[in-house]
Amino acid sequence: MELCELKQESRRLRRQILDTVYHAGGGHIGGDLSVCDILNVLYNRQMDITPQNWNTPGRDHFILSKGHAAEALYCTLAGKGFFPPERLESMGRFGTGLPGHPNRKVPGVEANTGSLGHGLSLGVGMALAERMNQTGSFVYVVMGDGELAEGSVWEAAMAASHHHLERLIALVDRNRLQISGPTEQVMAQDPQQKRWEAFGWRVLEICGNDVGAIDQALTVAKTPMGAPTVILCNTVKGCGVSFMENRPEWHHRVPSASEYEQAARELSGGEEHA
Repeated sequence: MELCELKQESRRLRRQILDTVYHAGGGHIGGDLSVCDILNVLYNRQMDITPQNWNTPGRDHFILSKGHAAEALYCTLAGKGFFPPERLESMGRFGTGLPGHPNRKVPGVEANTGSLGHGLSLGVGMALAERMNQTGSFVYVVMGDGELAEGSVWEAAMAASHHHLERLIALVDRNRLQISGPTEQVMAQDPQQKRWEAFGWRVLEICGNDVGAIDQALTVAKTPMGAPTVILCNTVKGCGVSFMENRPEWHHRVPSASEYEQAARELSGGEEHA
């Protein structure tokens, strides 16, 4: 997709996420809306992952470590053709095959996630395996900033640097909020850039809700330099819906009927919801 198309796709994804969470009666809509631009650029511009090459050696790999943003991932995968969009209407219902956190039984999902702090470790293992197999594949891991309080993240960061995994790219959804409140109050993380640099990573910092900035950073991250790369994506939790933005209560909450109508209007550019 071209950048202008990516912007349109982000709007479409946000609306689809809203519909999915509302009809499912559950979901982590705040984090879905903050991360959807990142997923959009990854799947529609940067990663070599399609339904057609899913079983082909040498394709790229993706792990959504912040698995609670499953709705955003499912909507992105449906848009790529991994399964029909109509299936999103059954998300979260028993026996429908779209659980509240990513599961490998879902077409296009590479790892079961949701127990926070483990995605980067999985990515390290995948990157090591791909290097041994000399495939040239990139491994991408999207993490939430709240999970950076987990010690396993930093064990993986240390291992990735030690093994010079230059084809491992981590992206942090830095919306500065988690279910308990602001991340800096729960477990201070700043200065994040210096922490990652101390572990031997190349660090890029961008606006994570700007598809152009995300695309440019990922292009830079693919340039070999003998070390893994982390992109600190400064995002807005609930991005795109005024009454959800930067509000920790929208970490996991379902809009009421009136809230749904207002959010739908905002995500449609002010148009009335039909």
